[in-house]
Amino acid sequence: MPRKSVAPCVGEGMVVRRVVMRARDVVFFKGVIEASEGLAAVFSERGGDLRVASPVERSGDLDTLLEDLRAELVVLLSPG
Repeated sequence: MPRKSVAPCVGEGMVVRRVVMRARDVVFFKGVIEASEGLAAVFSERGGDLRVASPVERSGDLDTLLEDLRAELVVLLSPG
């Protein structure tokens, strides 16, 4: 039975950013996010199509990190 992607269950007090990158960059990206304790969680839609969820109070930090990573990776950002 093939696996089917489901949308992340993200509740109140969280923001979601959609991030699209090359599939080969996902492991590096997830490592950066995980090294930033408490910043965000990463959910994979497929390949390099990701959703990044963060507490509202850390959304500024997340947005700054995502902008910094644009210089390192081919990253396209869009809201939720």
